[in-house]
Amino acid sequence: MNKDVTSISRFTFLIVAVINAVLNLLGYQTISEQFVNDVVAILSGVYFIWAGWKNNYLSKKGLKQKEVLKEHKLT
Repeated sequence: MNKDVTSISRFTFLIVAVINAVLNLLGYQTISEQFVNDVVAILSGVYFIWAGWKNNYLSKKGLKQKEVLKEHKLT
């Protein structure tokens, strides 16, 4: 079976998050709130920058796509 790295990493993070949530419910402090907040802030920032780059016509590929849309009067 050929699995991609992205799917495996997402599933791994899911398992860690579920284990952390269960342990927190049982009263064990596994990962500090400050660390979780810092990671979420960093990942959110990276994701927003990536989404902004991909959803705007900033790259060479995006500019070509915009030209094609203009040619077909879709913008």
